[in-house]
Amino acid sequence: MMKMPSETDPLKIGTRGSPLALAQAYETRARLIAAHGLPEGAFEIVVIKTSGDNAALIAADKPLKELGGKGLFTKEIEEALLAGRIDIAVHSMKDMPVEQPEGLLLDCYLPREDVRDAFVHLGGGGLSDLAEGAVVGSSSLRRRAQLANRRPDLKLVEFRGNVQTRMKKLSEGVAEATFLAMAGLNRLGMAEVPRTAIAPEEMLPAVAQGAIGIERRADDAGVAALLAAIHDHPTGLRLAAERAFLATLDGSCETPIAGLAMLEGETLWLRGEILRPDGSEAISGELRGPSGEGAAMGARLARELLEQAGPGFFDWR
Repeated sequence: MMKMPSETDPLKIGTRGSPLALAQAYETRARLIAAHGLPEGAFEIVVIKTSGDNAALIAADKPLKELGGKGLFTKEIEEALLAGRIDIAVHSMKDMPVEQPEGLLLDCYLPREDVRDAFVHLGGGGLSDLAEGAVVGSSSLRRRAQLANRRPDLKLVEFRGNVQTRMKKLSEGVAEATFLAMAGLNRLGMAEVPRTAIAPEEMLPAVAQGAIGIERRADDAGVAALLAAIHDHPTGLRLAAERAFLATLDGSCETPIAGLAMLEGETLWLRGEILRPDGSEAISGELRGPSGEGAAMGARLARELLEQAGPGFFDWR
């Protein structure tokens, strides 16, 4: 019989300490409470500071790829999970490397939020309303390459930090506009942020954008049973395709890659895009197939795009 967490033996939920990371941990806790009829005291939120949080403070203007990539935001949390200091870890899936450390498993996803990018401009308006030569801030190599491809006249500057930090930078005039994820703004309830949602047809989002994943120890059957009750199957099907696409491309913070899978009944529609880092060229493609074959479709689409791109496509010119 599955052992339930209790107020005397709570389930420890590991997370980063940013407002968005905490919102995601609270959503996970709320779903577990509702699914199992447990009191709030049966869960403990454990905040873990990661190398990425320290790097963000030390070198806020350096690109993430120069600081160590996506693993910066997960390493210490996964170490705590392996050591048994926490029982589950809540992650923003677009920040997750495609491979987990031995002994850990990612097989629970919450229902996906809005996948779109948000164009944020204090004066309002969309990307097309920006004047020639306007300064736009972004830390995402994918967004920077897409922007350079679509609006080569704009000036791009490095722009990292949480939502609150980026909004402060805008108000200080560091840049005229920036990009955020609609999902993050929605989860934080930040309706006051002036933004325009960018349709995927105009700007394909990051792989797994808007999705929350919950990582566990692979041999923890009790936690697996707890999480099975809150797993969102459609999100799992979509992410299987997107993350296979990314894995086959060897996606990292040094390669501009976008991808999005959508379900149309029992059919999965997968779109993908790769770009040169300077935005000078973009190659895109799409596939449709049975929803259960997402991983194979993701790998196939990646190979097709790589074949079109040829060697050295991701090298800086």
